Formats: sequence, C-alpha cells, structure tokens
Amino acid sequence: MATQHLSSALHAPAVSPAYPMAKPGYGKRSAPGQQTRARDDFALLPTRERYVAGFVDHLPDGASMSVKQLAKQLPLYGQQAISTALKALSVAGHLRRVRCSVGAGDESRWVFRTFWSRTARDNEWWNTYLATETATRATAPASPDLAAPAEPPALTAVPPQRTPPQAPDAEPAPPSRNAPPAGHARDTGDTTPSPAYLALARLGRNDHRLGLSADDCTALEPLATQWLDRGVTTDYLTSTLTAGLPAEVDSPVGLLRRRLIDKLPPRLPAAPSTPADTPTPTRRLLVECTDCGRPGPPEALPDGLCRPCHTTHSTGGRPSPDPTQIAAVKAHMANLRDLLKPA
Repeated sequence: MATQHLSSALHAPAVSPAYPMAKPGYGKRSAPGQQTRARDDFALLPTRERYVAGFVDHLPDGASMSVKQLAKQLPLYGQQAISTALKALSVAGHLRRVRCSVGAGDESRWVFRTFWSRTARDNEWWNTYLATETATRATAPASPDLAAPAEPPALTAVPPQRTPPQAPDAEPAPPSRNAPPAGHARDTGDTTPSPAYLALARLGRNDHRLGLSADDCTALEPLATQWLDRGVTTDYLTSTLTAGLPAEVDSPVGLLRRRLIDKLPPRLPAAPSTPADTPTPTRRLLVECTDCGRPGPPEALPDGLCRPCHTTHSTGGRPSPDPTQIAAVKAHMANLRDLLKPA
C-alpha cells in the first residue's frame, strides 16, 4: 500500500470577504504577465514566506498591504515577522513598494502602492516594468485610480438663427439702428456691422473733422480690417487715425485712406507655443525600500532594498564594517599604546 506524504507547509488562511481595502490609488497592484496559479507556487520559499505569499497572492487589487492589516489576518505571525517576510519576498522578486505623485498643482499628492507578481521577477524586469509605468503615467492626464468624474460633453455649437418667414400682408420690421443703408449689405448676408466698420463710423463722433458717410465707411472698411487682422485693437486704430490732425480737414475719407495705408502696423510673427502645447512633466515612480521605507529610483534599489539594507541582508543581518571607522579605531589604539609606554 502506497504511503501518502503530506506536505508540512502551512496553508495560508482564506481571504475574508471583509478584508479591508485601501483608499483609491493605494494598496495592491498586480503586475502583468503572471503565470496561472498552481499548487507549487512559492515552493522554494521558507515556510513563513510561503504562508504570507499565498495569502497576498489571493488578495484583490486595491487591498490594504500595510503590515498592521496583514498581521491582523495572519495570526501565526506578528508585525515584525510579517515585515521581515515581505522583505524576503521583495528580494525573491515577488513585490515592489512604490510611491508616485498624482494630480497637479495644489491637488498633487503622493500615493503608495505594492506591486505584486506571483511569478518571481529579476531586477531588470522590475526596472523595465516600473519605467513603463512611469511613461504611462506621464501621458495620462490623471491617475486612473482616482475616481475623477468624467468631463462633461462639449456643448454643441448653436446654429445661426434664420429670420422667420413673414406673412405676405405683414408690415416689414423697422431697420436696425446699426444696420448699413440699403445697397451696402455684406456679401455674407450678416447685417451686423464689422468692428472695422463701426470704428470708422464712430470717428466723426469723436472728432467732427472726421465725419464719414456710409459709403466712405464701406470704402475704407477693407483697409481698417487689415489693421485688426494684424492684432491691433479698435482703440489703437482710433487713436492712430485721430492723432495729430490738421486744423482743417478738407477730405476726411482721403486723409483716413492715406493714414490707413501709410501707418499700417507690421505683421507680428506667430506667437510661441501655448502652455497647453508644453509636454506634461513626467511623474516619476519611486521605489520604497521594503525594509526601511527609503525612496529612490528603481535601479538604485536592487531587490527592492536600499544599499544599506541590501548590505545588511546580504551579510546575514550584520552590517559591513566601515573602513574609515576601522582606520580610526586602529589609530586610536596606537595612540593609547604610545601613552602607556614608560617614559
């Protein structure tokens, strides 16, 4: 009769439906391209790390990944043991803790995430993936984790209103005060005077020497329009045409035509690109040391650990001695020996 060998590994408890979720933008984020879940997942890890990894792997995206919450759900280990296990899982290539900036201006804030991969990844894969996340966030207008309301649809332009048809026996409507006289309607069918036409028509009100007829305004309107097309205001146009007038003006239309031609302002070059054309600054992802929480770029934190913590982990918990301190201690001991020598 064959003997059945049972594994002595601990089985992580099932995830409770009431497991707390992190705030939007925080918590667990699953990395792409993971292998399908299998029975021998995390088989090469120690018992405690396998226990914690199995539980974290079944958490939904957005679940709280704080050491305190994990310790509440995993009663076999306390917060210190859970923290040590997460550091080991980071070194094994299963997770990275990151912080990134979302929003803009006064609304900018930091969010913290824990990227998780059931499939162990090396440092090169993590660095490439997090760099891709950075590029994606740089082109996105806002973080998808922030439940921002959708922009309202653009308002449809109101079509130009048409004059309602009148009955055959209806009396014609009185002419508009600003409408040009008969025979001088615009080719576009729009009866509203242009800004250039109005500026010319008002010259006579500002100075009686420049009183123009409707025909004069229509004749000079194309010249005045060229001024406005070059970016000047109607106030600038008026002040230029009325400055330094002679005591008597025999022909207002002739004087104004000469000034409109001779004093035409230069055409300015195109304005530089607007702020809207300025590329959005890159929102850099910073990896947090899984042990001490020190932030830095992904390439500066191999295995998800900063240099000091990585050195401590590599030496089995014993920090490597500082050569400068060793030299200082040797010099101090030599000095003590010199003082103890008999005179």
